[in-house]
Amino acid sequence: QVQLVESGGGLVQPGGSLRLSCAASGFTLDYYAIGWFRQAPGKEREGVSCISSSDGSTYYADSVKGRFTISRDNAKNTVYLQMNSLKPEDPAVYYCATDLVPFRDLDPDEYDYWGQGTQVTVSS
Repeated sequence: QVQLVESGGGLVQPGGSLRLSCAASGFTLDYYAIGWFRQAPGKEREGVSCISSSDGSTYYADSVKGRFTISRDNAKNTVYLQMNSLKPEDPAVYYCATDLVPFRDLDPDEYDYWGQGTQVTVSS
């Protein structure tokens, strides 16, 4: 059974950092692309970043480029999202997802398996 479990969310001040984790089970993460998405209240779910399995290439939404970094630890079957310089527009529930294919872009409609999400709050 494919399962994704996010953790690491919390409350942080503007300019602060958080590292989100996405622990996978039921499949071998290093063979598949993983995406990070977020959804704020009243807004549509948007893609944040993704990492492919084939060559480890990464992609970032313009809104997070230069601030967020996606990485994977295949030995731990876990993908991370390091978020630095957090801004007031970053708060949302953050989700990781996969479609069990080696490469995907950031269209949430293309992902079939989702975690339960972790809340990120940015406030002073």
